[in-house]
Amino acid sequence: MLHTKSESDITSLAPSSPPRSPKRPEYFVQSPSRDSHDGDKSSSMHATPNFNSPMESPSHPSFGRHSRNSSASRFSGIFRSSSGRKGNRKRNDKGWPECNVILEEGNYDEFDDDKAFTRRCQALMGVCGFIVLFTVFCLIIWGAARPYKPEVSVKSLLVSNLYVGSGADFTGVPTKMLNVNGSLRISVYNPATFYGIHVSSTPVNLVYSDVVVATGQLKKYFQGRKSSQIKVVHVEGTKVPLYGAGSNLVVSSNAVQVPLTLEFEIRTRGDVVGKLVRTKRRRWISCSLIIDSTSNKPIKFKKDSCTYS
Repeated sequence: MLHTKSESDITSLAPSSPPRSPKRPEYFVQSPSRDSHDGDKSSSMHATPNFNSPMESPSHPSFGRHSRNSSASRFSGIFRSSSGRKGNRKRNDKGWPECNVILEEGNYDEFDDDKAFTRRCQALMGVCGFIVLFTVFCLIIWGAARPYKPEVSVKSLLVSNLYVGSGADFTGVPTKMLNVNGSLRISVYNPATFYGIHVSSTPVNLVYSDVVVATGQLKKYFQGRKSSQIKVVHVEGTKVPLYGAGSNLVVSSNAVQVPLTLEFEIRTRGDVVGKLVRTKRRRWISCSLIIDSTSNKPIKFKKDSCTYS
């Protein structure tokens, strides 16, 4: 049996809409606009209605996505270039936009070169300073050693043989011949208190009228500081031709007196600071004497008998 639907039933069967709650008052949310990031302090006011259901919400999906979009827009504004372009920016592996890094021009090696040059200059200055100080020290030592002059004196000459006779030289020219044999005693004193000396001499000559009739040599030796030594030098001359100078010799009853001159130079060298600082002295000695063939006594020299220069 069919039942007819009443108007009340039809009305009750109609699609019912959800009951709408009374409309609540709207509230406002103030958020900083894009202009605020650019330095503008103005703000905009937006009315945000309160919806009870998703159907009454605005066309955008949800508040969360809106917040992400707004935050992304804000952060993207930070990396925006000065020209205002937003897109087409390169991003790294993590998705962050790449920023242009300003590279400083210039080579940092030049600073290392400057440091190396400074070190070399300092080392060179140190070496130069050491050389200057050492040179000054050596000059002071050299100046202190200058006053210490070795003292040389001729003590005596003993002639053991003197003979004058007639003969001929190696070419057969007849002339007078002279033989001399003797010993010379020389005293050397070193007054230096902080260094020794090396003593040597030129050939020791007995000269008769510019003719060397006898010669000898002082052997080189070392003498300590503040000390005195007497050295003996053997002088000898055998069959020395006198030529024209022999005409002045007078020989009587195998006795003869021959005037001679003793000449030589004493050389001393003191090593004050090794081979770096040395003191050198030279003394030329000249003594006049007369040798008598009949006398066996040594000839003693006084201070005024010789010339020291």
